[in-house]
Amino acid sequence: MSDSTWVSTSLPYLTAREKGRPGAWAAEAESRGGKGTQRIAYAGETSAPEEVAALLGLPTEATVIVRRRVIELDGRPCELTDTYYPTHIARGTRLAEARKIPGGAVTFLAEHGHVGVRVREDVTARMPDAEEREVLRLGPDEPVLRLSRVTLDGDDRPFQVDMMVMPAHRQRLRYEIRIG
Repeated sequence: MSDSTWVSTSLPYLTAREKGRPGAWAAEAESRGGKGTQRIAYAGETSAPEEVAALLGLPTEATVIVRRRVIELDGRPCELTDTYYPTHIARGTRLAEARKIPGGAVTFLAEHGHVGVRVREDVTARMPDAEEREVLRLGPDEPVLRLSRVTLDGDDRPFQVDMMVMPAHRQRLRYEIRIG
């Protein structure tokens, strides 16, 4: 697959998958002739960063479960994603384990009664820190996009926060909004 700009939409990553179907990233990459994989760098309990605590409606420094992943396209890192969950939802589940979840976390959550009905995303651009630059194999003058996403249930309660960092020059985000 070429290293040209990747156009991505959020909806497939917010929808539960049917049993036996691959995760959203693997399916999207395959539909475009590539191989999408992810490596789980860490999964477990941590103190919530201030922004994450605010998005989840938790006190600052509350304990949360985080899944830190390196997303790869054809073996090359293309995104860093940290996904956070309140401990009352994720403690003692597969979400807190450093292994893949069949069908993905969204499917797992839906099977356990946590279905997203509203999502809020914020996108900013900035220069990467040293670790991001190294893992994403970026040059010294290459910026990143940072996408923060909070998923809320039918009662408007947040239950998942994603913090994604991706090379700006290799990514384009697409949003389609149905009006009416």
